[in-house]
Amino acid sequence: MTHQNLTRILAGLLTAVVALAFAFAIHGAVPALPAMTLAVVLGLLAANLPGTAVWTAGRARPGLDFAGKHLMRGGIVLLGLKVSLADVLGLGWLALLLIAGVVAASFAGTYGISRLFRLPADTALLIATGFSICGASAIGAMAAVRRISHRDTVLPVALVTLCGTLAIGALPLLVHPLHLDAAAFGAWTGASVHDVGQVVATAQTAGPAALALAVVVKLTRVILLAPMVALAGAEQRIRHRREAAGRTDQPAGARPPVVPLFVLGFIAMVALRSSGWLSAGWLEAAAGLQDVLLGAALFGLGSAVRIRTLLHTGARAVLAALAAWLLIAALGLAAALLMVR
Repeated sequence: MTHQNLTRILAGLLTAVVALAFAFAIHGAVPALPAMTLAVVLGLLAANLPGTAVWTAGRARPGLDFAGKHLMRGGIVLLGLKVSLADVLGLGWLALLLIAGVVAASFAGTYGISRLFRLPADTALLIATGFSICGASAIGAMAAVRRISHRDTVLPVALVTLCGTLAIGALPLLVHPLHLDAAAFGAWTGASVHDVGQVVATAQTAGPAALALAVVVKLTRVILLAPMVALAGAEQRIRHRREAAGRTDQPAGARPPVVPLFVLGFIAMVALRSSGWLSAGWLEAAAGLQDVLLGAALFGLGSAVRIRTLLHTGARAVLAALAAWLLIAALGLAAALLMVR
């Protein structure tokens, strides 16, 4: 990166760091509020309050866009260090099949619902990816492999944050009406809540046993990010070849990769974590760095959302997201009851 480019993005990066410090401070005072969700909310506020809107749309915008795109990819790579194949396999084959089925049905159902509400295909794809796998991280990965504009990720990230936040408040209220024990609630949370931080915030209300199972189930969903993105990349490559077949002006080397480097990095980090070579100290340090990268990225994405524009263009998207949220909650509950019976 040249000195000129660094100077151009520095203001936005520093803004994201300061905002992230506030997010962590609030999370420290109110642990039920995930820091990553707070980062998006602070971005939304910064983009829409009169005192900060001009700054985030002006001088800070290049750095905030850089954070939303490139720091997101770094955070996705480090997310792999949270996943141990031994923990995942410890769930048993029935649980693994149920989780894979929930992800597949959630993806197909959310995409179908989004298209029924006449959302664009790219928007529907990103919403389906984020809702079915791991929230904003999955949205960023899918957008990268499908070469979807950074600007078009803003609405899906806002929706996955909204519905994940609703889950934190709504799911614990349903424990007693549904007669769920800690194991069933933990499995339900892990199978249906979008972001890892939101899963932790939701499941911890039922105690450590629910939290432990919820995290393993959730991280099993996270593993499916790699094959899903790889399939999307392969489909994009095939389409690119077909479109280029009848053209003579297609530049050499313009074909998109089947699997982006950051997804390969994610897979490598899963393998490294599963090897047991890293000490607890290294894993803790990597988790801290991952939070910083993803938090800054999510603030950058949130700071691009204009509430007025969202109200005019996003009403159908909000309704589609709420319908998809209910669908995934139902699928996750059914799978959870089968897992722990």
